Amino acid sequence: MEIAIIKSSGKKVEFSLDKLRNSLKFSGASPYLIEQIIAKVQEEVYEGISTKEIFNRAYALLKNKKSVFASKYKLKKAIYELGPTGFPFERFVSTILEYSGYTTKVDVIMNGICVTHEIDVVAEKEENITIIECKFHSEEGRNCNIKVPLYIHSRYQDVKACWKTKKKELKTLDNVWVVTNTRFTEQAITYGECTKMYLLSWNYPKNNGLKDRIDRLGLYPITVSTLLTDREKHFLLNRDVVLCRQLWKDKFFLDHLGIAKTRQVKILKEIKQLCNP
Repeated sequence: MEIAIIKSSGKKVEFSLDKLRNSLKFSGASPYLIEQIIAKVQEEVYEGISTKEIFNRAYALLKNKKSVFASKYKLKKAIYELGPTGFPFERFVSTILEYSGYTTKVDVIMNGICVTHEIDVVAEKEENITIIECKFHSEEGRNCNIKVPLYIHSRYQDVKACWKTKKKELKTLDNVWVVTNTRFTEQAITYGECTKMYLLSWNYPKNNGLKDRIDRLGLYPITVSTLLTDREKHFLLNRDVVLCRQLWKDKFFLDHLGIAKTRQVKILKEIKQLCNP
């Protein structure tokens, strides 16, 4: 029997066991546990249920079994929780690049031929400079349309034109990225490919989107933790601790938060499992 469910965008779609199964695979749960969860969720699905409610049920079942499974499963939601200002997302993108061999700076003022521009992230690798603009959405269901790469490309051209006038500058500025925590529309992707802009979203490029990079490198945001409270996460984000890896390195923050030693052990165990997939 076909059951219509409601996406975060308000659109009605048919409930798919395969989509639920694929999303659960990223949690690291065994095939047996995944099928158990699918069976339980299927019993509770009804006409008009929201994808959020389905997620919450699957999440609770995973958390009840093992917290690290739930942490990985909530990755997309955890990215949204970096908001609402978008600045923690810029720090998150910057830190991911640093683990990929880049030197980065956040919120850099760069001159253009026409006007000055505040660039979200400037990344350097082997004397090549890349400017990166981050488009963060704090609400699910919103995508990046063609207006975003159009606007950013025009800013990039202005900055690049000014850069070329620097006769003593040995570094090359020849790359621009647009990074979003949601998805790009087809038009946006077509424009990006045509202008040779690098677009990075939740699921694009295929097999190398944000989700894939985070899973592959174990660079999970601190907001995935199922054991830290919202207050504790905000405390860490306000001190530029955006990755679980950073908390593993700077464990003293747990003492600053006044977290009991027994709870610290549980938190660090979860983080170790996330950082070492």
